[in-house]
Amino acid sequence: MRVITCVFTLHNLWLVALAAVVCVGGGWVALELLRRARARQGVQRAGWLFLAAIAAGASVWCTHFIAMLAYDAQAPVTFDPLLTMISLLLVIGGSLLAFRMGIEGSMSRIGASGAFLGLSIAAMHYAGMTAYHVDGIVDWDGYYVLASVVISAACGAASLVALHKQRRYFGLLMFVAAVVGLHFTGMTAVSVTPFVTGAPLADAAAVAAMAVAVAGVAMLIVATGVASYMIDNDTAEKNVETLRQMALNDALTGLPNRTSYADYLEHELGRARLDGKHVAVIGMDLNNFKEINDLRGHDAGDQALKIIGGRLVSMLRDGEFVARIGGDEFSALKRFSDHRDLLDFVARLERELFASMRIEDFDVVPGASIGVSVFPNDGDTAARLIGNADLAMYRAKGDVTRAVCFYEADMDELARARRNLSLDLRRAIELDQLELHYQVQASVSGKQVLGHEVLLRWKHHERGFIPPAEFIPLAEETGTILVIGEWVLREACSEAAGWTDGGKIAVNISAVQLANADLPRLVHQVLLDTGLPASRLELEITESSIIQDKARSLHALRQIRALGVTIAIDDFGTGYSSLETLRSFPFDRIKLDRSFMTELEHSQQARAIVRAVLALGKSLDISVLAEGVETREQLELLESEGCNEAQGYFLGRPQPRGAVESDAVTVAAVA
Repeated sequence: MRVITCVFTLHNLWLVALAAVVCVGGGWVALELLRRARARQGVQRAGWLFLAAIAAGASVWCTHFIAMLAYDAQAPVTFDPLLTMISLLLVIGGSLLAFRMGIEGSMSRIGASGAFLGLSIAAMHYAGMTAYHVDGIVDWDGYYVLASVVISAACGAASLVALHKQRRYFGLLMFVAAVVGLHFTGMTAVSVTPFVTGAPLADAAAVAAMAVAVAGVAMLIVATGVASYMIDNDTAEKNVETLRQMALNDALTGLPNRTSYADYLEHELGRARLDGKHVAVIGMDLNNFKEINDLRGHDAGDQALKIIGGRLVSMLRDGEFVARIGGDEFSALKRFSDHRDLLDFVARLERELFASMRIEDFDVVPGASIGVSVFPNDGDTAARLIGNADLAMYRAKGDVTRAVCFYEADMDELARARRNLSLDLRRAIELDQLELHYQVQASVSGKQVLGHEVLLRWKHHERGFIPPAEFIPLAEETGTILVIGEWVLREACSEAAGWTDGGKIAVNISAVQLANADLPRLVHQVLLDTGLPASRLELEITESSIIQDKARSLHALRQIRALGVTIAIDDFGTGYSSLETLRSFPFDRIKLDRSFMTELEHSQQARAIVRAVLALGKSLDISVLAEGVETREQLELLESEGCNEAQGYFLGRPQPRGAVESDAVTVAAVA
């Protein structure tokens, strides 16, 4: 009751209202700045804490000063300027320390920091009262002084705890309560007895003007904090927008990126499900981009992508969308009802992609392979539609007569199966699905084992054993053959190194492996790692693999042969069968293709060819091994023609790893 009486009888209520406005406005700004500081780290956090402390201290101090001007002491009053400034520094410094302590941590720590904030406000108040000089006797009621300090500390603690719990308005209420409760409870503790009654007091108009000036300064300080907050907000919004643009758009072309494309596609599919329209998913892959990069450099490639991006955007109409997926891949979407609209869109895409462009001093036609799938006919999910468009695009890439292919289930599902098989093949080694089998190579008499050819087998987890004729070409197309080939070479050499009879091991080398300049080093390293003598390793190559890059291939073969490894030409008689190939490299063995064995018993022509190859080998001092021997009659015919070496099911079927010990193998079929 005494506090209420003090407020309404001893204060100018207009100035009290002004003080309240300053307190509420300044408190709100201070706490918002403190919230912003919580979201920052390092130097930025320190800066926001400083602004929050300035706003809090200035608003508290100005509230106190205006309220003191509103107080009617019934006696002349003066202010000590030094002590008044000290009181301001006390509350700013105390606020900064309290905010720094309570910006993070446990609730007890935050509550303690808030209590410290309340004590800082109390310290400012009573330092200010010390600067308040009255021409009279001032008495203090200790209980009210203590109560004012307790109120300030308790409300300060409640304010920071509420702010930490995201209860912003309650936090502001408690901050105002800390300031107002302290001030008016503290002023209730004061009683003034003037030395002289009737002495002239300060001019009321001048006091009011001073109060307004102080409030103006306070609001100016607070406004500085508000401006900083708003500038930061605006900067943050611009940064967010910039980041959003970076996240959703391709930096080089400005086109939407893969993420935007996926979002837009899902949106269009949802819309099409409701209105019954169609959505076309179109994949585009540039044909000549690699050549532009290789011949003119990456800057020219980037310029080409920018030009293409600009052209594609400029041709878009309602319901059309285009994006850069990555590298030289673009994708487009088309919402349509009439199929003719789709054909028109695809034609416009094709026209822009095949239009000549000038980059620096040369003209180039980028060209493209375009694949199209349509919702709902070709799929009802985004992933399925994109996959089907890709399959159609790859078909277009392999077709020299047309640039655009629409998805066709019968044709493209075969391609999908090959792609899936290719992915499985990449993991076959780590899943331990590959096996080596060994087929004996023996003398035609059957009395001597000459060595074994390594044959690769793949036991697929779903399909079982897959024929090499199916997966080896796939491995060569995808480049997986390099990894698989190295694994085969290492495993075979390691296995053969453990055989006790010292027999040879023959390993097939594909055209892709032979084209790899690192092959000689790999062979040498494998021999060192496994301990297999080079003379026990034979590499089998086909003539076609040499023809692809004859100079490089022969150079690699010479390096390998210099290690002591023997070289055999495989499948002789089915490819070029060029005498130039035999003349250009000293092969150690000719392997006569198995196709001649099937006709040997019934075809004089086949027998003549075999006889000619045997004569050629004898003339060049190259041993000849006949593949595919499956009957005793074939073996006897080979022997009659003077062939000394053979391989085939009649001599021995391929055996799995561990079952081949050369000294234990007998050619039972001949015995």
